[in-house]
Amino acid sequence: MEIHQVKQKLIVTSRLDGLGHLPIKVLQSTSGARLAAVDPIGVKVGDWVFTIANSAARSASGNEKTLTDLTVAGIIDDWQE
Repeated sequence: MEIHQVKQKLIVTSRLDGLGHLPIKVLQSTSGARLAAVDPIGVKVGDWVFTIANSAARSASGNEKTLTDLTVAGIIDDWQE
């Protein structure tokens, strides 16, 4: 698990069936790297979240068949950068 801040929604007009219909968010890591993750819980821009990566990200998305390597797993209520 890692901690990221939600920077924006990623609008995708066409996607593979394996991505399902989950929203995709652009996240920024504490080191400054930008990543894209599926968001099964509905986070907002500015939220601090923790993510689950790699093969466990598919389980965390709610569907083992979702093609993802990064899933938002929870919102952190009080995080000081």
